[in-house]
Amino acid sequence: MSTRHVNPEGLHRSPAFSQAVVVEQPAKTIYISGQNGVDAEGKVVGPTVAEQAAQAFRNLRTILESEGASLANIVHWNIAVVDGHVLNEGFAAFQQVWDPADAPPAITVHVVAGLGPECLVEIDAVAAV
Repeated sequence: MSTRHVNPEGLHRSPAFSQAVVVEQPAKTIYISGQNGVDAEGKVVGPTVAEQAAQAFRNLRTILESEGASLANIVHWNIAVVDGHVLNEGFAAFQQVWDPADAPPAITVHVVAGLGPECLVEIDAVAAV
């Protein structure tokens, strides 16, 4: 399996995301449900986007490792943040877990009216191994 991160000429090039990711088959594909800042006991870990995003990334890592994968295998994720909260806190949490040597995945960010009780951020992902 191989992946190509596509950033064609004429489009903005960002260190935070790729414009597209192409996965050449065969590959194991992992579709990960939306992860919130909820710990193993089902409790929200804190009142900030930063704390909740960090926990969501820990949850993503746990799922990926259970399948022999890592964050570097993510080819796309959707990030939802509740309106009125600081989006940059979530990006800071991403920068703490993402190895800058790895090409970033394709990313879509949504500002939403609400999520589950007390939840400020939710991240779902697709990984290719």
